[in-house]
Amino acid sequence: MDGSIEARPQGPAKAGGNVRWVICALLFFATTINYIDRQVIGILKPTLQGELGWSEIDYGMIVFWFQAAYAIGLLACGPLIDRVGSKLGYAAAITLWSFAALAHALVRSPSGFSLARFALGLGEAGNFPAAIKSVAEWFPKKERALAAGILNAGANVGAIATPLFVPVIAINYGWRAAFVVTGLLGFVWLAAWLAFYRAPERHRSVSAQELAYIGADQENDAGTAPIAWRKLFRYRGTWAFVSAKFLTDPVWYLFLFWLPDFFAKRHGLDLKTFGPPLIAVYLLADVGSIGGGWLSSALIKRGYSINAGRKLALLASAILVLPIMFASSVSSLTAAVAIIGLAAAAHQGWSSNLYTMVSDTFPKSSVASVMGIGGAAGAIGGMIMARYVGQVLETVGSYVPIFIWTGSAYFVALLIVHLLLPRLDDAAPPPAAL
Repeated sequence: MDGSIEARPQGPAKAGGNVRWVICALLFFATTINYIDRQVIGILKPTLQGELGWSEIDYGMIVFWFQAAYAIGLLACGPLIDRVGSKLGYAAAITLWSFAALAHALVRSPSGFSLARFALGLGEAGNFPAAIKSVAEWFPKKERALAAGILNAGANVGAIATPLFVPVIAINYGWRAAFVVTGLLGFVWLAAWLAFYRAPERHRSVSAQELAYIGADQENDAGTAPIAWRKLFRYRGTWAFVSAKFLTDPVWYLFLFWLPDFFAKRHGLDLKTFGPPLIAVYLLADVGSIGGGWLSSALIKRGYSINAGRKLALLASAILVLPIMFASSVSSLTAAVAIIGLAAAAHQGWSSNLYTMVSDTFPKSSVASVMGIGGAAGAIGGMIMARYVGQVLETVGSYVPIFIWTGSAYFVALLIVHLLLPRLDDAAPPPAAL
């Protein structure tokens, strides 16, 4: 790993405005809603299993079909968003996933929930490709990891909000009402997005100074034509991102869909009591998301190369995940929450830098497509994880082998990234081909 310090392009000393951070706030709230809609079923799993009689394998298959649709959607939506742009692409995605979230209130059987989850996965697939493309359009490279960390923190806020208010709704009004209330949130965000979002050069609120600041270190990809989708597979940057997502995304899906079940089985918690532990885990994840993005951005601003800044942040994240191997062995709930919360924080710090690596190595015109391919790989990894976890819990009845796999995934992923990209190409896109 190259740890050298080298001169970085400075650009305008002052930004001259903060419209880009308003855009980042919108991306943050969209990601929050995305994860609320995604996580509701995990919060309600014990309730739905008790009322509807699902087995562990039934639930694993419901999660499997969400992941399958997510993979399909990511492959399709990346090129589509690159073609139609962030504004329309994001609007279409949140409309689809919000209707799908509402549809959960109309079904009861595992097959009905699988169909609703499939539709949800198709829509939710558009979130990160559109968000990271927006970051590439609105932020200079030296701020992209921080912006990605902030929007990615929306996943943790969503994961915190869900156990706060979903149990209250479900206990007082039934589980169907929980799906209805959360499904309506997306339409509120949609109105704000359509009213405010424009490209920087067409946004009336952006000053000339802020526009110059945004474009200061984007000369290399400002006018680059998009790379044909099929040709993206020729580049090492694509395979580095694909490999890392395939290996590490399943860890986050494990937290979202099985963490309430883990606390219920291992520590005897239920719908009324597992809220605080989940909130603690995702508060720590928020710190990791912003902290991981801040770390690489701070290193780069201090003169480290983009290669060194990103990879040092990824290495720190991989080290912090390791203690999760012991999460199922400790008897103390506090210790388990601390260990899992540390791993969740590390995962989000990892993700903030992994996302930004795409905009470091590809032109803006191809960012959503590469994000889609990598996200699809992560969803396929999540599909395999869903079947694996369901089978392990049904047969072994323990989370120990699951957490051992979790702790090792990040080191394997970082090794692959470094072998494929010994140096991130931060000079001239496109990245080196295979």
